[in-house]
Amino acid sequence: MFQKVRVRFAPSPTGPLHIGGVRTALYNYLFAKKNGGDFILRIEDTDSQRFVPGAEEYIIEALTWLGLKFDEGTHLGGAYAPYRQSDRKDIYKKYVDVLLEKGAAYIAFDTPEELDAKRAAVSNFQYDASTRSEMRNSLTLDKSEVQRLIDGGNQYVVRFKIEANREVIVNDIIRGEVKYNSSVLDDKVLYKSADSLPTYHLANIVDDHLMEITHVIRGEEWLPSAPLHVLLYRAFGWEDTMPQFAHLPLLLKPEGNGKLSKRDGDRLGFPVFPLEWKDPKTGEISSGYRESGYLPEAVVNFLALLGWNPGNDQEIMSMEDLIHLFSLEKCSKSGAKFDYEKGKWFNHQYIQLKSDNEIADLFYPILEEKGVDMSIDYITSVVGLVKERVSFVKELWDQSSFFFVAPTSYDEKVVKKRWKEDSPVQMTELADIIKGIDDFSSAHQEEVIKGWIEEKGYHLGNIMNAFRLAIVGESKGPHMFDITAAIGKEETIARLEKAVNEIKPL
Repeated sequence: MFQKVRVRFAPSPTGPLHIGGVRTALYNYLFAKKNGGDFILRIEDTDSQRFVPGAEEYIIEALTWLGLKFDEGTHLGGAYAPYRQSDRKDIYKKYVDVLLEKGAAYIAFDTPEELDAKRAAVSNFQYDASTRSEMRNSLTLDKSEVQRLIDGGNQYVVRFKIEANREVIVNDIIRGEVKYNSSVLDDKVLYKSADSLPTYHLANIVDDHLMEITHVIRGEEWLPSAPLHVLLYRAFGWEDTMPQFAHLPLLLKPEGNGKLSKRDGDRLGFPVFPLEWKDPKTGEISSGYRESGYLPEAVVNFLALLGWNPGNDQEIMSMEDLIHLFSLEKCSKSGAKFDYEKGKWFNHQYIQLKSDNEIADLFYPILEEKGVDMSIDYITSVVGLVKERVSFVKELWDQSSFFFVAPTSYDEKVVKKRWKEDSPVQMTELADIIKGIDDFSSAHQEEVIKGWIEEKGYHLGNIMNAFRLAIVGESKGPHMFDITAAIGKEETIARLEKAVNEIKPL
């Protein structure tokens, strides 16, 4: 094995990055940084027909937003460049020829129509040791015919020659020793003359070897490919540098029955992509965690615990904490239910951990859209009073709008319950009391007003509920005197007088 830990995240640019792919990238990053290694971005775009414009840029932007910093990649360069497989065509062709010369691969000329006919004629047809002798390939045709077909421009593929009934052992860090019989594998296509590109299977192995990848950490869905990759390493004679495999558990639907999909997000109202994505063909827009108001730190913490546990009760972990605690051995073998409500909980926790200044900066653009022009100091003070009530910054407006604009209407249910026949007289008296308060701090207001209520023999709850309705317009908000201290004496009096004039008992 190569000496320095090197891992790669190698997505295909076929669309937006699914949240499961984000978790795979995160685990690769955490493992690399825990072991003082390198984290590499490689773009696997050998399937030219599925390429989607903008997908590569989306992947880079998403992982950058989440704080996953690559050491090498398509956008950074590096000693093992190029990092985009379509730029490495000539490299792969050389290794195709190596396998052909060794007799570990062969050329097949079967047309799609011939293959379809064979599948129709033979139930569960598989191109392998038991059927390859019946097909048109370099094992059944003489050399002159093979050369004639190639020279004539006939399209062909190169298939890996897998010997039947051999035991293949995959040593997996998470799953332990997994045994396969080679007869379950077909002779996979490694190269297509039609576009002079390798398939994923060959390009993946060659790149991992040449880029000195030490650990391949990927989703469980790739586990069936692992025995083929082990056999390819053997065929090239690269057993000593074969990376260690770790196949991560699936992310499951919130109900637990099956793999998480975009439809689950649409059905239950949560994103399954890190950033908003607009399909370049259909124009369909899919929501993203960033645009939905999630903080990147919260998304990282949430995803880290979907399939891995540090072995203690700690839930809130910074990136530094995660790097320090992470180990592949503590990853689960079974799938992890995607508890999107827990994701909201994490976002709430991280909002509380951020300073009022930081949250105020995030809230400021929302206030601008609402036409509010207040000092950042005032906004910061308001944030400090209400941020514990929200899970998303965008929810701050609903919880704090009355700090910035007076109510234009009054909740009818609250009016019916809280605005009594004597409320107008009492609120008029209260306005007069407030006019005489010089020290308008929250504590002093509370002392004076509660003293007045006691002196008059009024019911504390009735006065305070009507007071809140007049100032807020609803039955919500933080401590009443914190609100009035923030909006100021003149505004408080104006709102009381407006309420007395406009609210009619129901």
